[in-house]
Amino acid sequence: MTSEISFDPGQFASQLEGATNPLPIFRNAIKQVYQVLKTRFEQGDPITALVPMRAQMIDNLLLQAWKLKMPANAEAAMIAVGGYGRMELHPGSDIDLMILLDEQNPDRYSETLAELLTFFWDIGLEVGHSVRTVAECVSEAKQDITIATNIMEARLLAGQEALFQQMQASTGPDSIWPSERFFTAKWEEQKQRYLRYEETISNLEPNIKESPGGLRDIQMIGWVVKRHYGAKTMHDLVVHGFLTEEEYLDLMDCQDYLWRIRFALHLLTGRREDRILFDYQRTLASQFGYEDDKQELGVEKFMQQYYRTALRLRRMNELLLQLFQEVILLKCHLDEPKPINRRFQSRSGFLEVVHKDIFTQYPLALLELFLVMEQHPELNGVRASTIRLIRKHRHLIDDDFRADIRARSLFMEILRQPVGITHELRRMNRYGILARYIPAFLNIVGRMQYDLFHVFTVDKHTLFVVRNLRRLTVPQYRGEFPLCSDIMEKLPKPELIYIAAIFHDIAKGRGGDHSELGAKDAWDFCKLHGLSDYDSRLVSWLVEKHLLMSITAQRKDTSDPDVIRDFAQMVKNPVHLDYLYLLTMADIRATDPKKWNSWKNSLLRELYIATKQALLRGLQNPQERDEIVQNKQAGALHLLKSEGLDPDSAIAHWTTLSLDYFLYHTWEEIAWQTRMILASTPEQLPLVLLRKSSTRGGSEIFLYAADRDDLFAIITSLLDQLGLNIVSARIETTHTNLTLNSFLVLEQDGSPVEEAGRRDEICDLLRDTLIDPESANLVVSRRIPRRLKHFSTPTRIDFVQDYGNQRTIMKLLTDDRPGLLSQVGYAFAKCKIKLINAKIATIGAEAEDTFFITDRNDKPLASREQFEALEKEIQERLR
Repeated sequence: MTSEISFDPGQFASQLEGATNPLPIFRNAIKQVYQVLKTRFEQGDPITALVPMRAQMIDNLLLQAWKLKMPANAEAAMIAVGGYGRMELHPGSDIDLMILLDEQNPDRYSETLAELLTFFWDIGLEVGHSVRTVAECVSEAKQDITIATNIMEARLLAGQEALFQQMQASTGPDSIWPSERFFTAKWEEQKQRYLRYEETISNLEPNIKESPGGLRDIQMIGWVVKRHYGAKTMHDLVVHGFLTEEEYLDLMDCQDYLWRIRFALHLLTGRREDRILFDYQRTLASQFGYEDDKQELGVEKFMQQYYRTALRLRRMNELLLQLFQEVILLKCHLDEPKPINRRFQSRSGFLEVVHKDIFTQYPLALLELFLVMEQHPELNGVRASTIRLIRKHRHLIDDDFRADIRARSLFMEILRQPVGITHELRRMNRYGILARYIPAFLNIVGRMQYDLFHVFTVDKHTLFVVRNLRRLTVPQYRGEFPLCSDIMEKLPKPELIYIAAIFHDIAKGRGGDHSELGAKDAWDFCKLHGLSDYDSRLVSWLVEKHLLMSITAQRKDTSDPDVIRDFAQMVKNPVHLDYLYLLTMADIRATDPKKWNSWKNSLLRELYIATKQALLRGLQNPQERDEIVQNKQAGALHLLKSEGLDPDSAIAHWTTLSLDYFLYHTWEEIAWQTRMILASTPEQLPLVLLRKSSTRGGSEIFLYAADRDDLFAIITSLLDQLGLNIVSARIETTHTNLTLNSFLVLEQDGSPVEEAGRRDEICDLLRDTLIDPESANLVVSRRIPRRLKHFSTPTRIDFVQDYGNQRTIMKLLTDDRPGLLSQVGYAFAKCKIKLINAKIATIGAEAEDTFFITDRNDKPLASREQFEALEKEIQERLR
């Protein structure tokens, strides 16, 4: 139903006649325009009517202002440019104007124009403007493709039409920026824009205008057609043979959907906001009718529809740019075709089918094409005409196609090629072939997870995992992860890990345990493709257990031999371990590349090495704790002796420490800490040292001081104030009531502390505070980051008894926030709890921390009262 509310230009003009103060009339009209658009949008008016409607309404306002302030015969023109020139104005869109002046005396209207522009501001219109002569238009447009593009979309609003036409003629393709140069420059501009957004449509908070697959991709197409053909509308793409009518309708459908989101976003924020931030995603999802259900959130459905629309638009953009390249740059003078096989040939560096009926006659060519691309890396891509045929015929990939042994052989051959696997899987996804061949994959195309941990859609993440694995096979990247590259080189069947990567998250969003469901899918796929039972079980096991190694490394005490033994028993053999290690590393890096750091790398590497040793030693013959401790002490003593330190002094110091201390630290760390302690005097305490850890991938802060109940809380408060991320903490209290605190920390960007001045700042603050803690300011004043505010995790505390190590394990799940660890530390102090070890893991907006604790007598917590009191204290502090 269309609203009766409207903006009447005639009534507005009559109100201005004779008005002594036009400001209130204009201001009221602007409010009326906004309300009309808002009401009609909420009533469901077509977005294709509302976007130009705002431009038309603003036209009326500006025209009346021009009449009010400018002389009737002024040698000047007011021109709409950019999106406004295209008649595309969303509620918060920029109103871009160019005032065009006569060359003879351009300064004559300076005061009048200043008054006009001030008037625009006074009535509440934020107008972006430029003032130029025709010569200046030519000069500036020659230098800047953006200015040339804006002028190209110019539309006369008021003033001298002859001046406007002169400007159009002087800046047309016959004068500056011929279509070949224009297309090349705009194509490069798009490439740079894609790089700014990491060439992905699936950022957590995409920019609906600038991100790949955004509205700018449509505008890019329009600019090229307008420059080359002088086209007026997008439908001219059909007229000139660039698009079929069906493809044109698909393009317009994408634009309409993105326009509706952008329109709603501007109304919601009251300004020009083109980023779909977490602040707005839930509200938009509800407004667009997406509701939560048992399997997924409404916001996830909404964002998946956005990402799929962006993917469709990006595919269309790729198709059209290739067509433009052939027509505009190559001028249709393509090379003679060079045969590749009976179905494919290359032409001007691109792959094409030998005739348009090839997919109908031989549907298997829909897969073969990607194998050919791998085998011919000299090709630049697939010809646009062939991409169009793929889109038209991909429905031929059905159950019969998938059951054909030739199709199965082709797909496996794609995975076994030495080069090009990542590129072609991504191409298969872009063209919609991967989801046709593996139907379960369709469910994860464009699927997002509403959290801060998974920064890509599931399909994008999956293909990043494959890319990370493939990178291990490339010699030039061998220095990144040498151990992983060595393991990858020795894998008996690399294609198995690629299949596991494709399936590891394929069941997300289907309800139930995605690892178990995905393992079943992987088993069925492997058997369908003729893999042996052994290989099928390996792939299925990898999918089912793909989270096992990361959970063990990040949440368990891997210095405990029992943890290593239990993990080794689940892995079973070195081959399984090799595959799982590589898959885990690739998976974590592909979840959020910016959060991958040397600390996480060291966690996985240490677990891998310890487990490999346990498996080679034999699960029936595990290494005992005493043996591990003796070996580490022997190594540390050897190093200390070589430095001239008295071994008896070291041994005497070690008798004050627990066996856990030696299990956790390397022999090199033990030697270093022992040397520092024995070299210090009581007057030098507290001892505070910082060094880069050579094995653990961060910076180690070592403190040797008198024990006190709130020491952990004090230290963590200070480290939080300093902007350091604590990833591990080890607390060892000696029999002499002195405590050894070892914190592994990272800077905010995940790097170790490097700068000498920064190290001094950290050590000085810690030392001064520990000398006089009562006078220190321990309040953590860092603000909660904007993104974290949109996620809420109820605080959950679980206790598990670890009687073998005489301790209790406390698992804390809560919102990540500044000062979290210090509040937990104060709770420990109040409840008389001793902290032995802590593993700190931040998963997106959630903190998943594990604390290994005892009572004051070094015993596990035993009574219900102890558990209840500690949980209550933590819950109250974290509210």
